[in-house]
Amino acid sequence: MRILVANVNTTQSMTDSIAAQARSIAAPGTEIVGITPRFGADSCEGNFESYLAAIAVMDRVVNYPEPFDAVIQAGYGEHGREGLQELLDVPVVDITEAAASTAMFLGHKYSVVTTLDRTVPLIEDRLKLAGLDARCASVRASGMAVLELEEEPELAVEAIISQALLAVREDKAEVIVLGCGGMAGLDEQIRQRAGVPVVDGVASAVTIAESLVRMQLSTSKVRTYATPRPKTVIGWPLAANSLPATA
Repeated sequence: MRILVANVNTTQSMTDSIAAQARSIAAPGTEIVGITPRFGADSCEGNFESYLAAIAVMDRVVNYPEPFDAVIQAGYGEHGREGLQELLDVPVVDITEAAASTAMFLGHKYSVVTTLDRTVPLIEDRLKLAGLDARCASVRASGMAVLELEEEPELAVEAIISQALLAVREDKAEVIVLGCGGMAGLDEQIRQRAGVPVVDGVASAVTIAESLVRMQLSTSKVRTYATPRPKTVIGWPLAANSLPATA
C-alpha cells in the first residue's frame, strides 16, 4: 500500500517531518511518500494561502508519476479536500477531519490548539462544514506561526501546552487536537503535561486511510464528488494532464 502525504506548504523540512510522523504510525507494508507542492507559500496561515495551496496540492498529487492507494492532505483547516476527491478514485483523508473524528472516540468534547489566531475561523468553518463542530469545545491559538514550530520547538511546545491546559480547565475539553500539520510528533510531550489524550492529525489520517484501503472503500462518485466534466479551461495554471480527459 502506498499513501501520498501532501504537505500544503512549500517548506520541504516540514514535509519531511510530517512524513516521518506518518511512517512512525503506519503499518508494516505501508509506504509513505511525502510530497511538497511545486508552487505556493512557505506556510499557510490565511484564506489566500489556503486556496493557493488547494490548487498546488491538486497539481502535485494528480501529476505524481507512480500508482498510489490513498492521499492524505496534511494541512489543518485548509481548503482543497473536495477537489482531490473529485479528481481521484482513491480515498482522500484530510487531517482536520481525521483528528476531530478520532477525538470524538476518546472524550465528550475536544479542543483544537492551533497556530495563529487568524487561522481559528478557518478551522471553525472546516469543522462545521464537516459536521464535526457540535462536540468541539473550542479552537485556541498558541500564537506561534507555522514556521516558528520548527524554528523555536521548545517555545512552541510550551505555548501549545499553555493553551491545552486552558482548554481543559476553562472550556471543559477532555481531548486535545493538534491543529497544524507542523505539530506532527508533539502529541506525546503535550499529553504528558496536559493529562488528557492528545490527537495528532497526521497519525489519525494514516490509520484511517489504511483502513479505507483495506476495506476497499473510496469516495462515492455518484453525485457530489463525481469526476469533473471535460471542459475548456482558460489560463489553467496546472500541468496539462491535471484535468480528466473523459467524464
